[in-house]
Amino acid sequence: MFNHILVPLDGSSLAECVLPHVITVAQAFNARVTLLRVFEQPRSSALSRAIDPLEWHLVKTEAEAYLNDTAAYLQGFGLQVQRTLKEGNAAEHIIEFAHQQELDLIILSSHGQSGLSGWNISSVVQKIILRSHISTLIVRAYQSPPKAPTSFGYKQLLVPLDGSQRAENALSPAMILSRFYSSQLLLAHLVSKPEMISRTPLTPHETNLVNQITERNKQEATLYLEQICSLSTAGLDPRLHIIEGNIRELHKLVELKDVDLVVLSAHGHSGVAKWPYGRVTLNFIVYGTTPLLIVQDLPRIEMEKTTAELIVREQKGH
Repeated sequence: MFNHILVPLDGSSLAECVLPHVITVAQAFNARVTLLRVFEQPRSSALSRAIDPLEWHLVKTEAEAYLNDTAAYLQGFGLQVQRTLKEGNAAEHIIEFAHQQELDLIILSSHGQSGLSGWNISSVVQKIILRSHISTLIVRAYQSPPKAPTSFGYKQLLVPLDGSQRAENALSPAMILSRFYSSQLLLAHLVSKPEMISRTPLTPHETNLVNQITERNKQEATLYLEQICSLSTAGLDPRLHIIEGNIRELHKLVELKDVDLVVLSAHGHSGVAKWPYGRVTLNFIVYGTTPLLIVQDLPRIEMEKTTAELIVREQKGH
C-alpha cells in the first residue's frame, strides 16, 4: 500500500512534528523513507542583492548536516532512509520529486519555517495537496507531540464512510494501522436530512416525509456498516457510529472519542475527477484539528487539469 514515503522538511521545529508519524506509519507498512529539503535563495525585502557564494555554500552544508542528523534519528528506529537536497520553489520541487520517484505517500506538517498562522494549513502545503494527487498525511503543527516521544502508534482511528466504493479506499490503510498498533477502529456514516425547497414552513406531511427518508437512510447506513464489518474487519471489533446531521457532527465525534487520526478517501460518492477532493475531505483539510490521512482513490492520470494549469502549460509550449 505505502512502500515509499516522502517527508519534506525545512529545518524548522514545526516541520519536525511529522517525525513521530513518519516512524509510526513507516513501521506499520514496512516502508522506506525519503527526506527532502528544498531551500530557496533568500529574498531581500528591498532590491535583491548578490548572494555571497561562501554564505550560500554554508547554507547548503548546514542543510545537508540537518538531513543527515534527521536520517540518523529515524534509522535508530529501524527505518530505511534516503535524503535529497534541492534548490528552488519548495512546492514545485516537492510535487515534481514525488511524481518522478512514484512515491505512495507524502507526510506534511501543516506549517513550517514561515511559522504558525490563522490558516489551518500553510500556502506551501495547500499547493502540494492540490497538485500532487498522491496520498497525504497532514500533521497539525499547532498540536504537535513531543519531539522525542517514548511510544508510537494511534489509539483511536476514525474512518468516515458514505456507502461508496471510493470512500472504502480509506479502509485498507486504517485496518493495517489498527492491527499493527492494536488501535480502536471507528467507522462512521453521516446521514444528512434531505433538503426540501420551500419558501414557507414545511407542512406536517412534508416534515413527515423528510423524517421517513432520514430514518430509511439511517437504517441503510447501519446495514452498510455492519456488512463492512463482517466482510473486511475480522479481528478488529470496530465501533460503528451512525450520525445524523451535517459535517460538523463528524468533527464533534473526533473530539468526543479523542480520535488521533482521521482516515479519509480523497473522494466519496459526491466527488468528481475534476476536483482533487470531495466535500467531506476538503472540509477536514480546512477545518480539521487532528492528523488527517487522505488516501488517493484516483490514478493521477485520471485527474483533470484546472483551467489555470492548462493555460500555463499552453503558454510554456508543453
